[in-house]
Amino acid sequence: MRWIDATFMRGGTSKGLFFREQDLPGPGPDRDRIFLLALGSPDPFGRQLDGMGGGLSSLSKVVTVAVLDRPDTDLEYTFGQVAVDAPVVDYSGNCGNLSSAVVPYALESGLLQLADGPQTVSVFNTNTAKNIRVHLQVRQGVAEVAGDLSLPGVAGTGAPIQLEYLQPGGARTGALLPTASVRETLSWEGQGYESSLIDAANPTVFVRAKDLGILGDELPDQLDGDSALQERLEGIRRSGAVAMGMAKDPQSAPLAVPKIALVAEPRSGKLLDGTTIDSASCDLTMRVISMGQTHRATPGTTALCAAVAAQLPRSIVHSVLREDIDPQALRIATPSGVVTAGANVRWSADGLPTAEGASLYRTARPLMRGQVALPMEISTNAATG
Repeated sequence: MRWIDATFMRGGTSKGLFFREQDLPGPGPDRDRIFLLALGSPDPFGRQLDGMGGGLSSLSKVVTVAVLDRPDTDLEYTFGQVAVDAPVVDYSGNCGNLSSAVVPYALESGLLQLADGPQTVSVFNTNTAKNIRVHLQVRQGVAEVAGDLSLPGVAGTGAPIQLEYLQPGGARTGALLPTASVRETLSWEGQGYESSLIDAANPTVFVRAKDLGILGDELPDQLDGDSALQERLEGIRRSGAVAMGMAKDPQSAPLAVPKIALVAEPRSGKLLDGTTIDSASCDLTMRVISMGQTHRATPGTTALCAAVAAQLPRSIVHSVLREDIDPQALRIATPSGVVTAGANVRWSADGLPTAEGASLYRTARPLMRGQVALPMEISTNAATG
């Protein structure tokens, strides 16, 4: 048995293991094997009982963090989505929720030192080659955790952490509109589905819920229990990956991105905690499929992408919105409650959109720090035991 330093962090509505880049072997099979063993994948039972994972895509994640010696950037991080039932670590996209835990982790692990008070840290995400400004409060040398911000899907409240994504367009494809159009028709098994393929923070395929024969306010278990619907959504998602230039064919599409999001007009309905939501409290109803499972809240990057898409006339998102929405505070109804995200979209003289920025608030905190046990030999100075 070998051991390696790690910290278990919650960021937004996700949890994951955080590592210092310097404590790991270089990118490749040995590193991926560490991540798979640490989280307990692959697990044909879908529970990851022999690791730190939680059996859901939002609970099966890893992040590596390093300090950068650059005047414009303080930290860089790489996100890995670990498949629950397959020996795969997917680096094709970023995680907006765990992005909020990068600076708190760096402070806890000694990678970064900041004075107490409000601070702004510039971080670079290697998955998307994008910069993010992280605004947070520091207390006694670490990130403040106590606060009044309530995050849908997370019990209690916490200190607000603002994520400000700079120039989020073209995170994976190099273009905000990878097909140069706000609407496309994607085909699956001979049937066409109107979609918007938007790449902001992470590439996303937006489709109308009603076009799939559902209302859009269904809870995750309802959607996950419909195997025919999930198969169709995965087919549309993979077709979207091809149209966006992310894959040569549907079979080779990445697992983690593009996400696929079902959108509908504001609706009243029941939430996961048994409470109800009123249609007047939101601008958009959205359900997001991540790694074949319906997200219990929403990936942060998908909320940001939706905020950008909301400002693009004729987009699928724009088509279901109220007319009087605030572009800096798009209220998105998720299975856990309403999430708010904002975006700044600029139009050029020739009528082309550019996403100047997008932002949202999250909370984060460390859950445990120490060492994770690995039943393997690993070539890293951090390994002991």
